Amino acid sequence: MTRTDEPTTRERRGTLSDAVRRGWQRLVTSASPDEVRREPLGHEPRRAGFARVLGVCLAGFFIWFLLDAPTLQHNAQVSPVGTRRTVALGILGPFATVSRDLGLSHVVSVFDGVVGRHGNRPGNGQRVLRTVGPAKKYVTKTTTPANAPNLHPSATDPLRVLVLGDSLGIDLGNVLVNDLSATGVVQATLDGQISTGLTRPDYFNWPAELSADLPKYSPQVIVVMIGANDAQDMPGPPDVPYGSPAWDAIYRSRVNGFMAEATSQGARVIWVGMPPMENPGLSADMANINGIDQQAASSHPGVDFVSSWTVLGTPQGQFTPYLVVNGQEVNVREPDGTHIAPGGAQVLSTLVENTMKSALRINL
Repeated sequence: MTRTDEPTTRERRGTLSDAVRRGWQRLVTSASPDEVRREPLGHEPRRAGFARVLGVCLAGFFIWFLLDAPTLQHNAQVSPVGTRRTVALGILGPFATVSRDLGLSHVVSVFDGVVGRHGNRPGNGQRVLRTVGPAKKYVTKTTTPANAPNLHPSATDPLRVLVLGDSLGIDLGNVLVNDLSATGVVQATLDGQISTGLTRPDYFNWPAELSADLPKYSPQVIVVMIGANDAQDMPGPPDVPYGSPAWDAIYRSRVNGFMAEATSQGARVIWVGMPPMENPGLSADMANINGIDQQAASSHPGVDFVSSWTVLGTPQGQFTPYLVVNGQEVNVREPDGTHIAPGGAQVLSTLVENTMKSALRINL
């Protein structure tokens, strides 16, 4: 068979590999294309100098830093008050301004949307939102306000319950929502926001979230468990240090305002206190916050304070990872010594549900 003028498969592969090799050499060496082309096949190409590689890395880092400066600035704004936060804001401020003026932050947002990386809302931790209840739509009674506690809930007219909380509130809420929905006469919604509280509305504004939730869900009962992240300074100006009388006064005012808003449309509020923590310092902080919450609840007729201090702790109010419940040892706390394990959430959920029945005088 005579050979045609077309290159064979082996020749085509060789040509392609040579082209790839030349392209790679142009990337990793400082030689010009002509110099690379003149190098013998077996010659070792010159490697890029350390200074050149370092320069490329620094340039890439600077571009990323400029593009993401607004996000980094926000993260610094919501970080704990202190010298580190002040220094970070001073460094990031000019870069964030340039990024916004050039529209670079918008480019990042568009790119995130294209690749499907939507993230969380600004100033928000990870959000948990779920509604569980009877499949049938409820029918609002005309003889009582739309959000007044329903004393005779049914599958067609279920009791509407809204659970609000931080990460510990989510631990409780996941179990409580399931328990309430299992009755067949409750429509329960969990709005949980990790790493949030009432101390830092610049990070997440719980009163604003409640204002949005009230008309959206028209709750008749609101269960609140917030406070695990609140033992920190309040940013100013001026900064208000945690543990000071001024801090207690501001926090008490915020709790009172939140309770007033939650009960403003006739809903019954069950405020669940924080349990003891493994860390003695954090446990003392939670005891202080619980005291403020309980005192505030006593001044609001529509609010019931439920203490978890000895429910998830020892009779003396000390931290314990295990409790004996109905003759069986139950793991009630997570290994981090802070969060609530599913077994503990079930114990606390039962207490909240019983409180709800007693406060409303209903049988679920």
